[in-house]
Amino acid sequence: MEGRVPEDLAVVVDADGAVLVWSAGARQLLGYEPAEVVGHSIRMLLAAELPPSARRHLADGQRWSTEVALRHRNGDRVVVRLQGTPLVDTGDRPLWLVTGAAPTTVAGRDQPGAATLWDLTLAQLPTPVAIYDREARFVAANDAMSQIMGLPAAEMRGLTLSEIEPSFPFDEYDRLQRQVLRTGRTIFHEQHAQAPGETREHSWSMYFSPLKDENGTVQGLSAVVFDTTEQYWARRHLTVLNDAGMRIGTTLDVTRTAEELAEVAVSGFADFVTVDLLESVSLGDEPEPLTPGEPVAVRRTAQRSVLEGCPESVADPGDAFRYPVNTPPMRTLLAGHGTRHRPGDPGMQEWLRTSQARADSVARHMIHSVLMVPLRARGVTLGLAHFLRHRTPESFTEDDQRLAEEIVARAAVSVDNARRYTRERRTALALQRSLLPGRPPGLAATEVAYRYLPTGSGADVGGDWFDVIPLSGARVALVVGDVVGHGIHASATMGRLRTAVRTLADVDLAPDELLTQLDDLVIRLDREEGPEVPGRAEAASSGEVGATCLYAVYDPVTRRCTMARAGHPPPAVVTPDGDVRFLDLPAGPPLGLGGLPFESAEVELAEGSLLALYTDGLVETADHDIEVGLGLLRRALAAPAAPLEETCDHVLRTVLTDRPADDIVLLLARTSALDAAKVRTWQLPQHPAAVAGARKMACEQLEAWGLTDTVFATELIVSELVTNAVRYGDGPIALRLIRDASLICEVSDGSSTAPHLRRARIYDEGGRGLLLVAQISERWGSRQTPTGKTIWAEQPLPA
Repeated sequence: MEGRVPEDLAVVVDADGAVLVWSAGARQLLGYEPAEVVGHSIRMLLAAELPPSARRHLADGQRWSTEVALRHRNGDRVVVRLQGTPLVDTGDRPLWLVTGAAPTTVAGRDQPGAATLWDLTLAQLPTPVAIYDREARFVAANDAMSQIMGLPAAEMRGLTLSEIEPSFPFDEYDRLQRQVLRTGRTIFHEQHAQAPGETREHSWSMYFSPLKDENGTVQGLSAVVFDTTEQYWARRHLTVLNDAGMRIGTTLDVTRTAEELAEVAVSGFADFVTVDLLESVSLGDEPEPLTPGEPVAVRRTAQRSVLEGCPESVADPGDAFRYPVNTPPMRTLLAGHGTRHRPGDPGMQEWLRTSQARADSVARHMIHSVLMVPLRARGVTLGLAHFLRHRTPESFTEDDQRLAEEIVARAAVSVDNARRYTRERRTALALQRSLLPGRPPGLAATEVAYRYLPTGSGADVGGDWFDVIPLSGARVALVVGDVVGHGIHASATMGRLRTAVRTLADVDLAPDELLTQLDDLVIRLDREEGPEVPGRAEAASSGEVGATCLYAVYDPVTRRCTMARAGHPPPAVVTPDGDVRFLDLPAGPPLGLGGLPFESAEVELAEGSLLALYTDGLVETADHDIEVGLGLLRRALAAPAAPLEETCDHVLRTVLTDRPADDIVLLLARTSALDAAKVRTWQLPQHPAAVAGARKMACEQLEAWGLTDTVFATELIVSELVTNAVRYGDGPIALRLIRDASLICEVSDGSSTAPHLRRARIYDEGGRGLLLVAQISERWGSRQTPTGKTIWAEQPLPA
């Protein structure tokens, strides 16, 4: 802030810098009472270091005149032109009298009669002008030049520029002046620097022109200086705007966009920048409405400083805090437009009092100007950006505010786009991930591990899928499928097919029958979606179909695995001794062709065998065909046995030679065999008397297994299931008990008629058997077999 210096400003300072005298003018200008200043160091009043010329003249004990940045009692910055005059007290100790700047006398030719109109014009020009002789030594200057140099003309006379100010860039100016004297040609030079008699940097446009006599001989030179600071800042603002357009919003990441805003502002016009987003926005959610009477929860998202490490900050990125009610940040958010502040403003003082750390930081770093601009996009407030200055002497201007509002507006749109993208992507990924199974269930039949690698940048789910489905009788179904295409459409189709497979598996369909039903579903999906769905018309025209699938059911009791495939690559089996072979299953048509049969094949697997199911993205790539890929897979699986997780990683490292161009699923299952002592089977006659015998044999077996707590429930289940088989089924009838993770009771007969629950009326003598079984067991069901059906019920084992 530019201050008007009272005429009676006067301060006396001793050699140690302590204030001895404090005038009424000084009190009026800076707000300090004499008792607060006298006896204290003058440095407490400085808002910036003294200019170099003043420091040098102080050290030499010479008179000086320059602009000085002082600190008002309320924290504001006050720029004043002062003069220092050396004194000597009675003890020969040097004292300094510091007063308000007096008008500098006209420097020039001081011979009588020299004050011509030309001299007056030159002396009173607002543009700094100086004249030098043939040796580039100072001759004369007007008041404007004396002020920016910080010295009276009389003290500069006879000196070169490098002698007057032995520092950069005056050594460069001296060189240019000597070049003008040597060549006789005018030189134009631009420089952004701080003049010796100024507290701020200016942009200067300088003309060094030769002074020639009537014979054209160079007798000296003139230096004319124009202050082009406003033009400099205008160009700088345009550069910042262009920089903002290039650098802000390069990603769809909320945090990175906020960091880009801070980086552009610090490199352009601010010394310290923070970006605080509303708590909801930082999480990618919809911004919560602002309530004037309630504090606002924000999170520090980004900050940047001209000082390394952002020492001005009292919060770290990621910290959450609140803007108190009726503070400048809160009022700026509610107003919806930028506001400028100084530390001495009443509102800022109240804001600083809410945090001692913030107040200490403002005082320690001499922060003198604050600009706050809300981030708003599409009529919604997203957060607040703070711009602060402590190294830059000038306070923020209206032009600075307009510039800040412009770049913040651009950043706000990018932040809002990133927020919307984050929210929508999070929703889409949550839906996509829900389509895949979570952690494979712990099963006695198999140990399972998998790898899922969707193709494409940032995709988490593609068109491939896998599943591990527990079935009745301690069996397990392993599924791997591949939907044509990638992205959301393929994921949605995959989800529907996976759900269908699970539903069909629950009714215990045989693998070939399950694929037949799945084939019908794909045909219906094709008809429902039609060629208007993106990607469908191209697929139809190229002869591609909807999906491929491999479905396998492994029974740990018999160690037999029944499989069927629909256009899918054959599975691989690794025997316990390390031999690798690809099973020669009937290929079957891809899903969606319709009308073609699927065939099942059954193989017996030794205990500890490794079954590898995969999609074609693993073995078929652009740089080699499927035969090469199968060879690489065979080599990877032939490695010595290792934990399944390590085996998965080894297979991918061996088979994948480049970034995959298609989705990849790899499912490994190591088979187990159920101990024969945990399975007991009885053949029963088709006679009512078989029910009592079945109960007796089941109870004896449970007692042998130590499961006496389950005897009562098992007796009821066996009675009802065997009774139904005797009454409504056909022979042969068999009862089987399996002790696995649960106690399984199965009754098989030769009839394919499926049982069903029905509600018996009060006086009905039957119809309550299956209802009773459903109430007692944890789950129950039936499945078709090649010779009839099996009804089963599971009970949890006692703890």
